[in-house]
Amino acid sequence: MLPRSGDVLHVTRAASVQFLRPIMFRVIRVLDWPTYDGWLWLDGYELNAAGDAVNRRSIFVQRQGLRQLRSAPQPQPQPRPHTVRQRRPVARTPVRVG
Repeated sequence: MLPRSGDVLHVTRAASVQFLRPIMFRVIRVLDWPTYDGWLWLDGYELNAAGDAVNRRSIFVQRQGLRQLRSAPQPQPQPRPHTVRQRRPVARTPVRVG
């Protein structure tokens, strides 16, 4: 599983030994930094129990150790409603030239 922007992950010791205490993590992006095979750099926010962002972090984890809690919503193309705006009249005043 390659995380996407907006995914919420449960990051445990299975992902990296630095996570003795598991965290919830909302992905901003997968960084394209050079790594070992099967490892990723993720940029995102550590979340508290209520799901609020408490700390921005970049973490180095094994892809196979990540568990997805919530996936990012898929954007649905929706037609934009046509809006007609009333134009304000432009106040024109004479300009002196020369």
